[in-house]
Amino acid sequence: MHRIKQLATITLAIAIIAVCVNMFLGPHEIAAGGITGLAIMLEALFTLNRAIVILAANGIILAGAFFLLGKEVFIRTIIGASLLPLFIHITPQIMLISDPMLSTIAGSVLFGIAASMLYAVNASSGGTAVPPLILKKYFNMPLSVGLFLSDGLVVLFSLFVFHVDSFFYAIFSIGITSLTMRYIETGMNKKKLVYILSDKNQLITADILEKIGRGVTLVPVIGAYERLETHMLMVTLDSKDYKALCVLVDKHDKSAFMITDTVTDVHGRGFTYASGSV
Repeated sequence: MHRIKQLATITLAIAIIAVCVNMFLGPHEIAAGGITGLAIMLEALFTLNRAIVILAANGIILAGAFFLLGKEVFIRTIIGASLLPLFIHITPQIMLISDPMLSTIAGSVLFGIAASMLYAVNASSGGTAVPPLILKKYFNMPLSVGLFLSDGLVVLFSLFVFHVDSFFYAIFSIGITSLTMRYIETGMNKKKLVYILSDKNQLITADILEKIGRGVTLVPVIGAYERLETHMLMVTLDSKDYKALCVLVDKHDKSAFMITDTVTDVHGRGFTYASGSV
């Protein structure tokens, strides 16, 4: 079942990329990096079929994936690399949005979503989607940054193929794709980390456990001025529950001191796997 889900994710992501290339970026001659961008340029220069260009280039890229990323990634990459030229070939080459700016924005956001879907199952569509995986593995570079760098060379080449407007649209497209991926990587899992100093610790803790369903940690602290030892409450919760926490604390102690921070990732019981509250 797990492998079927992975294959479905890869197939859907590749289909989205094909739509982005043939219906949003390609019609406006926007070569926004990647093998797909290179294929758009070679098609314009030499009337080569973009699907054939992608198929040939991915063959070279797959060799690097096999030796540097391992067998599992290679297998998942070869699936995407094989599906992409097929979907590029069968997806109609039509212009859905006539305005190049709107088309760039829409296509780039969709491309970022599709790329993130592939990276989530440790796969890619081949091409310049593979170098970010290598940079992530060996240099711990964020995938969005790696994709931005690897696509930069392709975009630079587009300056000599298309007009200047297409070049800047391509840069804009990469920026939007990178931001979309970055948000998906870190922005969709935002949590609140809250520290609470109050004389009503017991009442507040009981309500957090019962009404919000999150665990509470008691942290020993000493006030610097009066040198009084007390306990500070620490609780991590979903952003949607933060307002309820504020109401709860205010109900028991209107003078309670709260420090709140936003964290982008939380791992452990109650967040990354279900085993009760943290």
